[in-house]
Amino acid sequence: MNISILPADTYTVINKSVITDKDKKIISMLYQPIIGFSATSLYFTLLADLDKQELISDDLTHHHLMTTMQLKLEDIVIAREKLEAIGLLKTYMKKDNINQYVYLIYSPLDANDFFNHPILNIVLYNNLGKREYDKILQYFKTPKVILKDYKDITASFDEVFTPVRGTIMETYDDITKRDSNNILINSDIDFNLIISSIPEKQVSDKCFNNEIKELINNLSYIYNLSSLDMQGIVRNCINERGLIDKTLLRKTCRDYYKFENAGNLPTLIYNKQPDFLKKPTGDNSKWAKMVYTFENITPYQLLKAKYKGGEPTDRDKRLIENLLLDQKLNPGVVNVLISYALKTNNEQLKKSYIETIAGQWKRAGIETVEEAMKITEKEHKKLKKIIKPKVKDIKKDNVKNLPIWFKEKQDVDKMSDEDVEELDKILNELV
Repeated sequence: MNISILPADTYTVINKSVITDKDKKIISMLYQPIIGFSATSLYFTLLADLDKQELISDDLTHHHLMTTMQLKLEDIVIAREKLEAIGLLKTYMKKDNINQYVYLIYSPLDANDFFNHPILNIVLYNNLGKREYDKILQYFKTPKVILKDYKDITASFDEVFTPVRGTIMETYDDITKRDSNNILINSDIDFNLIISSIPEKQVSDKCFNNEIKELINNLSYIYNLSSLDMQGIVRNCINERGLIDKTLLRKTCRDYYKFENAGNLPTLIYNKQPDFLKKPTGDNSKWAKMVYTFENITPYQLLKAKYKGGEPTDRDKRLIENLLLDQKLNPGVVNVLISYALKTNNEQLKKSYIETIAGQWKRAGIETVEEAMKITEKEHKKLKKIIKPKVKDIKKDNVKNLPIWFKEKQDVDKMSDEDVEELDKILNELV
């Protein structure tokens, strides 16, 4: 939902949880590698806005956030959406002459839930790499103490306290308590299809509760599984009590993915550009069509299209994964970089050439597809000077074969029929 926000618009922060020092460490060590520094900074800034009881803030303006964080308002909105998507924040808005926002702030998952989460665990691993991931995992592991030679002599409540008879106390629902929020996943899983394929006698009425549906959604997202894929997997994970064995479901999804992908676990090359970094729809120009293409296919799909439907080499897939993991470029931006590099290098992906451009784009803060397309045009001459001493085997003639968006004043309506056909072929891969 794209809603215009102004510096004068007000907001109030409400704490929906009990946020401890341990939570703050979890945010910094586990969440920040996923959401980035700006989103983490926004979380802590909103916490600092709370009153002394850490329950609710005064009415503040978004100009206050801009000056406190030294960020543009659009960057704050992007950071806010990351917090919302990962379950740390909920946002409500009331329209008026000055729009009013309410930000509900939640605790992070504890370390045990985080490392056992079907999505967050894998994304953290992809973002950090094995060495750093193992180091952080070790930090949060509890030491094992062997108590087999000890006897439990813990006193019970009734051994210590004498109960007061006949006193009836009412219960309270509005007392502050620890509360975390689920991450948001919009899945296309058709649960009606899955449920209808299983005989009623095989399943309990509680089989497909909200927790199981959320787990199926998460697993389908991270392992790129369709409703038909999940249909067969779920049927094989129903136990004798008519319930879905969650541990078996996780393992079966993982094994299925590894079988379909030559033993490899999912990586970021199968992810698309995040929705909040996509261009708004409604523009039907050819430029917008190119942007849409790069935003709505994965780097793997683009590579496969360039291979004429064949499987990309492991070398090329590792190269693309490094751009996403090490350089932390967004998938849509990587798509533009792949296309640019292939066009200017005789359809070859040269590692040193690509990594030089990737580093330059990262330093320039390129996050969207449009920004990437524009910088290839604006910075092309500068890039040649940067790259030339580092990549000796690039022929001078290669730079003449520029991508199709390299038109004076971005006059992409002069695209050739061949260029349009190439885009259409890539889009057809999505069908």
